[in-house]
Amino acid sequence: MARDAKKSSAAKKGPKVVPAPAPSAPPKFKAVVTHSDELPLDKELLLSMHDTMVKARVLEERLIAMYKTGHGYFWIGGPGEEAFNVPLGLLIKKGAGPAFDYLHFHYRQSATLLAMGEDPIGALRQMKNTASDPYSGGRNFAGHFSKKDWNIVPVSSPIEVQYGMAPGTALVQKRFGGDGISIVTGGDAGTAEGDFASCLVWSSRKDQELPVLIIVTNNRWGISTPFDQVQGVERISDRGVAFGMRTKTIDGNDPISAYLELKEAFEYVRTERKPYLVEARVSRLYGHSSASGANFATSEDDCIPLFEARLEKAGLLSKAQAKAIREKYTEELAEMARQVKEEPFPEPSTIWDHVFHGEQGKDPLGE
Repeated sequence: MARDAKKSSAAKKGPKVVPAPAPSAPPKFKAVVTHSDELPLDKELLLSMHDTMVKARVLEERLIAMYKTGHGYFWIGGPGEEAFNVPLGLLIKKGAGPAFDYLHFHYRQSATLLAMGEDPIGALRQMKNTASDPYSGGRNFAGHFSKKDWNIVPVSSPIEVQYGMAPGTALVQKRFGGDGISIVTGGDAGTAEGDFASCLVWSSRKDQELPVLIIVTNNRWGISTPFDQVQGVERISDRGVAFGMRTKTIDGNDPISAYLELKEAFEYVRTERKPYLVEARVSRLYGHSSASGANFATSEDDCIPLFEARLEKAGLLSKAQAKAIREKYTEELAEMARQVKEEPFPEPSTIWDHVFHGEQGKDPLGE
């Protein structure tokens, strides 16, 4: 009887419900390459890369501060990716037209633009949405760069559409001749989109290959979704193998390795006129964007102090010098932000400027 009572009680309670485990952060990737203490680049280049990396970091931190104090509506950027994005910018052949590189960037590319020689005040103006914003006239989100003189195709908010565009400019360059190439960048989560697959397909057709440098900066997150819940492969670069293209996964937190690996990839695409897929493993230091708080992530590796330690060990940069560089850019960017704060917003009459069809007072979709 006692046993029957226990069984009846258990039946009434129903089956035991085990809650699903909360998603955990994916494990850090193993190091791709083991680097020695030797610095196989000139001193001037090493110090220039460090200087631009610090400048880019201070710029992003200033943009975050502007957002948090009400001088911007939204922030998204690339702090933590400087060790990869600065070498990328240094290797680009900038100019206008198919003889130069076409750039299909996403919104984490501020360090690349600074390495190309861009003035950081433009990024501040876009954050503030002033009329002086050189990229969109105060009409777009932060990090949405565009520059016709440098073949920078306007950055788009929809995820990964740039991968579908890159084969188009590369096809023009294939027919034009020369050594201009198309470069496209995006994040790891966006490679789940169809545009990425389209880029692989159209870049690699037999005897019709295109000069595209396809780059994925893999920070192991898609907003709040871990890498291993999206990808079925350990390396995104492996996805290019099925298309017969050269691929490589590199350490994007090491600017020396990134420069050397990118230099090799650039030379291959320029000379062979074929695609190359590079996956760079990087850190995400301030979250996905202001949508996730834009707070510093202490669990991530920071490429700048890691690089500074190597430069110090080699006798090229002291702690005092590194601190002085950061302080210099902190002061310069603060002064730029004060200037931008006083600049006017766009006039309502300019709403139709740079629009394909439309004029003041008329609906562009109407008659």
